[in-house]
Amino acid sequence: MSKFFYGIEDLFVNYLFAPLDFFRFMHSWWGSNSINWIFMIIGFVAMVYWMGQLKIFNESGEEDKSISSHSYI
Repeated sequence: MSKFFYGIEDLFVNYLFAPLDFFRFMHSWWGSNSINWIFMIIGFVAMVYWMGQLKIFNESGEEDKSISSHSYI
């Protein structure tokens, strides 16, 4: 059973995460963190899109905002 887990370790360390070693050993801080910056940009764009959609639905007045909108309240 231990060989199974060693196989999983070998797969991730030596194959799947091997391209990330390139970023790990860079001498540039900006280059090393380029993946983090890409994820931050994607998250920011998604947040702006989400806020835009919330604004559209808020202005259309479709949502029931009364205090007793649910029957159990």
